[in-house]
Amino acid sequence: MTLMLRGALLATLLLTATSSGTRAQDPPQASGDLTLFENVRIFDGKNATLSAPSNVLVRGNRIETISPQPIAVDRRADTRIIDGGGRTLMPGLIDAHWHAMMVRVTPAQAFGDVGYNNLLAGAEATDTLMRGFTTVRDVGGPAFGLKSAIDEGTVAGPRIYPSGAVITVTSGHGDFRQLTDLPRTIGGMLTRMEQLGGSMVADSPDEVRVRTREQLMQGASQIKLTAGGGVSSPFSPIDVTTFTEPELRAAVEAAENWGTYVAAHAFTSAAIRGAVAAGVKCIEHGFLMDDATARLIAEKGVWLSMQPLPEDLRLGFPVGSVQRAKADEVWPGIARSYELAKKYRIKTAWGTDVLFSPALARQQGAILASLARWYTPAEALVMATSTNAELLALSGKRNPYPGKLGVVEQDALADLLLVDGNPLENINLVADPGKNFLVIMKDGKVHKNALLK
Repeated sequence: MTLMLRGALLATLLLTATSSGTRAQDPPQASGDLTLFENVRIFDGKNATLSAPSNVLVRGNRIETISPQPIAVDRRADTRIIDGGGRTLMPGLIDAHWHAMMVRVTPAQAFGDVGYNNLLAGAEATDTLMRGFTTVRDVGGPAFGLKSAIDEGTVAGPRIYPSGAVITVTSGHGDFRQLTDLPRTIGGMLTRMEQLGGSMVADSPDEVRVRTREQLMQGASQIKLTAGGGVSSPFSPIDVTTFTEPELRAAVEAAENWGTYVAAHAFTSAAIRGAVAAGVKCIEHGFLMDDATARLIAEKGVWLSMQPLPEDLRLGFPVGSVQRAKADEVWPGIARSYELAKKYRIKTAWGTDVLFSPALARQQGAILASLARWYTPAEALVMATSTNAELLALSGKRNPYPGKLGVVEQDALADLLLVDGNPLENINLVADPGKNFLVIMKDGKVHKNALLK
């Protein structure tokens, strides 16, 4: 091989390594096309009232101007004018606990054909966007390829903040092996779930570091571990605390070295306290925490990512199954946890955690609307927009979409919904996006415009 050829090959390898996930990739920028929303009342994602009638100019993929006065634009052929007719313009919705690869498949299919599963996930991603969810935080699953396809414009879908594989321990939540798969050979063949990138088993601080760094290498914006037992895993009792503190610290250290954070699945007070002591920045669920633990979360400034899980999800587990028994144990704690979150003013994010149910995915907006049990419509919608965006920003330079999300502000990324009505008065409008979301824009591109005749 000639010196020149070797040099060219080395350059190619370096470029490939740089683009394969060693750093978060900026999505392709939208063109300089103009979209002007005229006569809209704005819910900005932060305030509990709508603006006076206003006009909003989007250039490319960002909001350029917001003004109560008419905005003069060059009304060229590619300038899009949308007459809002006094309707509500608001930020695109954000689901902070989503599993993009695990919505339409059954548990058995999740271990099956990769091509089929990706096609299902792509179709679901498009439907997710058409429900008005322009961003999701994926907290477990092999979503890196789907994210790339969406960012490239091959598939229509939401922005994805991927965690990659859930990192768990032997018999922890996320370990879906059967007893016939034991004993595990350290350093041996990966199991099917690990080969697919759904979850990875790590039983020492060193293994945790390796698995964490592997997800970061692939482009993870944050890391997800399971610090306690879970409902859907067959050999993971709810009361069990899984990782040791040194193991959790290994993940936190590796993530912080990359400028990002660890989110930990945890129901019980013991699991939550261990995660907080190790430096975890976000607790997922927390449904069985006690008063003192809620106070600790607030004092430490840790995020609580909660989900108002619908009864249909619990009832979907067969009566008499281990999963149904665990669901029955967890569900009564949901209401109390929301009350504790409000009592101690915990930084609370919102998500859905839909798994293996396209029917429940279609209720994504209705699950958001169900927050009305504890919050005003404005409080719930702020949580699902600007508050969730604050959580996403914890990923620092691993943020795949630098810019302001979850708000309607000058220079914010143009993820916008035009709503037929006022969701600050009637939050149930978000439960029927097909009817009530007349325009859906993501990254400055209109994916739905029901005002066109």
